[in-house]
Amino acid sequence: MTTRITAKGQVTVPRRIRKALALVPGDAVEFQLKDNGDLVLRKVTVAAAARRGERLPPRLEEQMRRRARELIELLRALD
Repeated sequence: MTTRITAKGQVTVPRRIRKALALVPGDAVEFQLKDNGDLVLRKVTVAAAARRGERLPPRLEEQMRRRARELIELLRALD
């Protein structure tokens, strides 16, 4: 798969890769450059970010808060 870098340094992640990584707009990704020059693209998960002590992207953090509120509401409805 080939893609081009824009004048702003942006790259479009091909659909096949987005689908394989379950990426959606707003997801955080991580680039890692290997010693042999290979580049690895990973989806940043909540668990991985927490293990490294990193702050989550604002959209992901808000998504987690919303899901937590929804879960609490569901649990309260069971009482």
